Amino acid sequence: MPELPTLFADGVTEATVRHGVARLTMAVQDGKGQPANTGMLVVPLTQLPAVVGAMTRLLREVEAKAREAAAPQQAPAAPSSSVPTPEAQPEAFRFQG
Repeated sequence: MPELPTLFADGVTEATVRHGVARLTMAVQDGKGQPANTGMLVVPLTQLPAVVGAMTRLLREVEAKAREAAAPQQAPAAPSSSVPTPEAQPEAFRFQG
């Protein structure tokens, strides 16, 4: 399999739709905590629901894995959180979307 370009992003600075194409400008925080654009994700509008659906399924799997990892560690009175904590996140797993 040929190597694919890798784009790291921890946020979106802009999202637009023009001529049937969604464009999401991806960014990372620089050393001063300001967003710095890293690239653009370009998706045909007709395929946007499939892309968002795959990301949503991935998020649900990550949350489920985090709950599984945290379950033995949690006390019965501990509040539940829908956002996985860094300690509870699995190191790696494959999503087949």
